[in-house]
Amino acid sequence: MPVLTGGCLCGGVRFEVDEPFLRANHCHCSRCRRHSGTAVCTQARVRREQFRLLSGAELVRTYRGGDGYAVKAFCAVCGSSLFGGSWPDGPQVSIRLGAFDDDPGIRPQCHTHVD
Repeated sequence: MPVLTGGCLCGGVRFEVDEPFLRANHCHCSRCRRHSGTAVCTQARVRREQFRLLSGAELVRTYRGGDGYAVKAFCAVCGSSLFGGSWPDGPQVSIRLGAFDDDPGIRPQCHTHVD
């Protein structure tokens, strides 16, 4: 399976992901809207062991906001939204599709939190 690469806008944070993805979705919850600055946050999920942070660990900042909320991880230098879900210690990582260097080859299968 191919290895996909990605990172933040300034290039300080770099990661790679082994396929296959578990799923992809558009999330419309208020936290994702505020984090992305748009109407939706689009992401794909992989198992934790498929994700490797190659560089820039010291630049990654996280925000949880309370018990039970998914992590929002971003670059402290450029502000790029990178990943989240249960990262870094949970069983899955949710990676923003816009953070990949190239087309990751997966399309969102659903919309969540659409009221």
